[in-house]
Amino acid sequence: MYCPFCTDEETKVIDSRLVAEGNQVRRRRECHACGERFTTFETAELVLPCVIKNNGNRQPFDESKLRSGLRRALEKRPVDIETIDATIARIKHQLRATGERELPSRVLGELVMDELRQLDDVAYVRFASVYRSFQDVQEFRREIEAMKKQKAQSQRSR
Repeated sequence: MYCPFCTDEETKVIDSRLVAEGNQVRRRRECHACGERFTTFETAELVLPCVIKNNGNRQPFDESKLRSGLRRALEKRPVDIETIDATIARIKHQLRATGERELPSRVLGELVMDELRQLDDVAYVRFASVYRSFQDVQEFRREIEAMKKQKAQSQRSR
């Protein structure tokens, strides 16, 4: 690790601690050359797959787009930021677990819809209406009926 003050290569770690719920390591370092101390943060860089759009374009996974879509679907719904963050973490975990370098955008869309279905019915229907390009009220009605049927089946199986 280079010293940010004198750019010397020789630094030593004085203290290390886990931060960010164990997802990051905070290290206090001291430069051998100038004696200055500084803090570094270390996180694992886990590669997420590229998303293949319907038109064939490939784009790197963009968490900000995912967050924006979830926020739009959950706008004015009783869901807090921590829940949204946990949802994003689950989706990212599922994407990594596929082990694929590239995934069709529909796979990501279905993961989002599965999460929203469990999180909030209104947000799910909002997202589904955009994702599946609903053209009329009948499509909304069919989706809501399918959702009701699925909930009834899951309650009976308990």
